[in-house]
Amino acid sequence: MNDSQYNQIADDLLLAVEEAIEDCGVDIDFESTSGLLTLTFINGTKIIINKQAPLHEIWVATKFNGHHFAYENEQWHDKRGTDEFWLFLSKAVSLQAGEEITLTA
Repeated sequence: MNDSQYNQIADDLLLAVEEAIEDCGVDIDFESTSGLLTLTFINGTKIIINKQAPLHEIWVATKFNGHHFAYENEQWHDKRGTDEFWLFLSKAVSLQAGEEITLTA
C-alpha cells in the first residue's frame, strides 16, 4: 500500500469511528484533529486513536494499554493479538464507559 492509499483508508476509519460513537447511544465526547481522534468518557478517561503514517498503522491508547493496528486483508488487525479493530474498540469503549457497547463501521 502506498502513502496515499494508507491515508485514505486510515481517514475513512477515523470518520467511521466518529459516526459509530455518535450512533452508539452513550454519552461519549470526541474531538478530531489532523489524524488524531480523542474519545472522552463521563468518568474523565480517554481513548486516543491516531494515524502513524510512516508505519502505515493506526495506534490506539486506552486507560489500560496501547495497541498498534496494521491493515491486512481489508481489515485493521492488532499486531499484539488477534483482535480486529472494531472488536477491540468495542471492548475498550465498553470498559471505559462502564457499559456494554458494540461499535461497527
